[in-house]
Amino acid sequence: MPGYDYYTVMRQSQDPTVLRMQIVMYAKEHGIRAAARAYRTTRATVRTWLRRFDGTLESLKDTSRRPHRSPNKIALEREQEIVAARRKLPGFSAKRLKHYFGLGCSAKAINRVLRERELLRKYRKKKHRVKNNLREVKRAWRLFQQIDADTKHLYDIPQYYAQMKALGLPRIQYTAREVTTGTLFLGYAEEVSITYAELFVRRITEHLKRYGIDLSATTWQTDNGVEFIGSWQQQEASAFTKAVEEVQGQRHSTIPAGEHTYQSDVETVHSLMELEFYDIERFKNRDDFIKKAATYQNFFNFARPNSYKENKTPFELAREKNPRFDARALLLPPVYLENLLDERMHTTLSSRVGHHVRYLP
Repeated sequence: MPGYDYYTVMRQSQDPTVLRMQIVMYAKEHGIRAAARAYRTTRATVRTWLRRFDGTLESLKDTSRRPHRSPNKIALEREQEIVAARRKLPGFSAKRLKHYFGLGCSAKAINRVLRERELLRKYRKKKHRVKNNLREVKRAWRLFQQIDADTKHLYDIPQYYAQMKALGLPRIQYTAREVTTGTLFLGYAEEVSITYAELFVRRITEHLKRYGIDLSATTWQTDNGVEFIGSWQQQEASAFTKAVEEVQGQRHSTIPAGEHTYQSDVETVHSLMELEFYDIERFKNRDDFIKKAATYQNFFNFARPNSYKENKTPFELAREKNPRFDARALLLPPVYLENLLDERMHTTLSSRVGHHVRYLP
């Protein structure tokens, strides 16, 4: 006689069919009541396995408990809507698909449909790293207390690369993101350059000052790339740092070497743009590219709710911190930084007397 009851053995057994076979054989020889008593289970359980047994171990395996009908299952037409939405925006999560397409079912149901159709997003494997959650700390910061700036290489995005080569689209994205609201500003160029980084920060600070934004205690945080700090051998501050510090009280801070999690806000927006912009959009030419980049930036700042910031947009968060905040402060369209450089050089040269040969910075 077994030393444990039937259900305890079932939980610990790797192959429960063997025990069920023993119960069936015992019941056939000694009867259902005796088998139930011997294996410390119910007579109903013994009858179940006697009824299912057809002479093979396969007949004693667990069967599916899935119901034969599901009255709450979404209709085929709705499933087709979900699939169409996924094909249109392959990088969006189930929650965002539900929000933007008005799908009348839960995010869980949308995920189920996507899983069954093998349309779930494939996440990149990343090293697991435990990091402090600074969300609450950043939420309490003053508006424009910190702006994170970084560059992103666009030529390693497969869906964008062919268009970049064929149409002469930009290779580098210059990104600035205000930390507490998530506000996004963009610029584009053909290369990583301290000259372009300087032009980028000047353009943003001049624009924000024009609409009354107080930058007297703002920190611009960057990594230690040459576009921000210049040569590691130079003794004085870089052109980027000088441009930041031209605004009284504003300062430039760099992150510790190798600690890229310090730039998580701007790195996050790089990942989002790859999924929501570069993987989706198709461009006609450079003018079409910069117009669509401007549309995405406005969408990000005014219409896209951020699930990590109470499902609110950057503009809504800015208005909460300052009810008189001017929306035009977020309407700085992206620009090709080479054009800004040409404008600066033209202005510089036209202010001089005589003939001058143009130079490269």
